[in-house]
Amino acid sequence: MERIESLAEIVRREVMDYHGPALKATTYYFEDTTNQRYTVIIVQDYPRKNSARVVVLAQVVGDMVIIEEDITDRPLYEALMRQGIPREKIVLSYAGEQAPVA
Repeated sequence: MERIESLAEIVRREVMDYHGPALKATTYYFEDTTNQRYTVIIVQDYPRKNSARVVVLAQVVGDMVIIEEDITDRPLYEALMRQGIPREKIVLSYAGEQAPVA
């Protein structure tokens, strides 16, 4: 029997995909499963020119994915759409979009 992934599982997996080796930096993956919030941050190696930065930050709220931050060259919303999440269920908060009011 085939297992169906939850929205939170898809978002978690796709955000985690941004964690990995970086040039002259270290990335860290964090999750808050209680609030279904997932993030990757990057910290430059010494000497630091910049402080730590959020690479991607997404949260599942009901049946919506709210992307608070995405500074990548491969947008998270596109990865989520490739996994079958409709664009109308994705809110790009960092781009000024707002979630529909329930």
